[in-house]
Amino acid sequence: MQVTSVNIGESRTIGPDKRGPKTGIHKLPVKGPVRIMTLGLEGDFIASKKHHGGADQAVYIYGTADYEWWFHELGRELGSGVFGENLTISELESARFSIGDRLTVGAVTLEVTAPRIPCDTFAIRMGDAQFVKRFREAERPGLYCRVIREGSVQAGDQVTTELHPGETVTLLEIFRDFYERKANEADLRRFLRAPVAIRTRKDLEERLRKYLGAK
Repeated sequence: MQVTSVNIGESRTIGPDKRGPKTGIHKLPVKGPVRIMTLGLEGDFIASKKHHGGADQAVYIYGTADYEWWFHELGRELGSGVFGENLTISELESARFSIGDRLTVGAVTLEVTAPRIPCDTFAIRMGDAQFVKRFREAERPGLYCRVIREGSVQAGDQVTTELHPGETVTLLEIFRDFYERKANEADLRRFLRAPVAIRTRKDLEERLRKYLGAK
């Protein structure tokens, strides 16, 4: 695998009248190396820091294998960055990953922490009011990652992967659980043993407390 593009988003407003909230989802490929730091890519705009960004969701990755699936689903080409990803990586299929898997991208090391949970901004970006539902059903969520080792990346950098050495919690388990809420006590405890993103962890911990309180 290799990086096909590094994508940066500038501040834009959303909505037909250009008066909506600001967003950084409109990401475009850039030339040359880009620095990746603990809180994300240099120059990349993050609007709602309550829901996006942070050390545990510093980098978002989408793969060309998933893009290819969407091409057949939608019947049209989608350029790199359309899904709001920072790194577009060749051959990557996000559903195959687990929490804690690592990717070495050039000099940078990233660790998978969470799937992407789409929001209404994403639907507006795609020009389809039903796209949040379609994204859920597709189960191709992309990878949110924390930065283990900082450095610079650019298009053409080679990408290697390393499986999480601990207990396996797949990306799709976390993705499906967000919507279905069927996890029992054992599931919740297993999810919490994985190095999940802090936003996911807080939700799981709260659900576990409620589960134990209901016993």
